[in-house]
Amino acid sequence: MKKAKVYMHTQLAGVLTEDENGYHFNYDPTYLEQNDSESISLTLPLSSEGYHSQFLFPFFDGLIPEGWLLDIAQKNWKLNPRDRMSILLKTCHDCIGAVSIQPEDNEN
Repeated sequence: MKKAKVYMHTQLAGVLTEDENGYHFNYDPTYLEQNDSESISLTLPLSSEGYHSQFLFPFFDGLIPEGWLLDIAQKNWKLNPRDRMSILLKTCHDCIGAVSIQPEDNEN
């Protein structure tokens, strides 16, 4: 199982998980309680209900670099081009925009 902490600006917004059943995104309950919390994407509005998909959510897939930059990342970290979650975890620590992705420390 792979897990990623999803930050909006500097606040933990939620957790993205990949397991044998697909992908799951859940907003952090503390984040949802804040008056100024905002959704990370129009396709993932604020909700206490979790989101589930067989494929990496398009919003997160869109954060992954493309072209020559993706080629360099795959070669340097020996990443499987089909393992989108691993690519996301390695390349999206400091994305352009408000959202960033950090691997969860206790990743199995």
